[in-house]
Amino acid sequence: MKKSLSGGAAFAILAALGGTAFLLTPGSSSAGAAVNVPAPGIDQPKANRREVAILAGGCFWGLEAVFEQLKGVEDVVSGYAGGTRETATYDQVNTERTGHAEAIRVVYNPAKISYGTLLRIYFSVAHNPTELNRQGPDTGPSYRSAIFAQSADQARIARAYIAQLSAARSFNRPIVTRMETGAFFPAETYHQDFARKNPRHGYIVRFDAPKVAALRSAYPQLVR
Repeated sequence: MKKSLSGGAAFAILAALGGTAFLLTPGSSSAGAAVNVPAPGIDQPKANRREVAILAGGCFWGLEAVFEQLKGVEDVVSGYAGGTRETATYDQVNTERTGHAEAIRVVYNPAKISYGTLLRIYFSVAHNPTELNRQGPDTGPSYRSAIFAQSADQARIARAYIAQLSAARSFNRPIVTRMETGAFFPAETYHQDFARKNPRHGYIVRFDAPKVAALRSAYPQLVR
């Protein structure tokens, strides 16, 4: 992932991330813009228990920043999915030879937020599902769009939703999101809660704060 950006005059657009104001730079994604996608036609029933979702879609900093905002989400961890434990380190994953994708592990309560709703946020706000093996400025298979279903029910819901979005032509290009299997391994401590701890980091300001602003604008009822 890119951890630094070239300088430039500040542009007076503010986006909120965890109550912190951000000054966006020229070339940023426009704050408050989410892709208008329908709610899933197939979803899981409400149940008061803990479940886990694992999603990959570009740099995990931004994914984590978006999903930790949601009501019903109890924990979000950045990490690596799709490869082995031995190669689950940032330096190794960054070589693009380990098979890992940068991903997040979301612990949520289906009584408060459904798996289908998590997928709706994933497709409409958190990343661009039409970009193959890249996301924004980041390129390589570790930045791929992939869903690591944790149950047959999750796999059924995810496949049905991808088919629904494709049939509705919600995007102007084909969805390239993959359904995958594989274990999840937490990333290094310095990656956890990165956006919240480093709100003025150039990458966060330019690429991730607008996603959170889009979430808050399009789905205010889902935000804490």
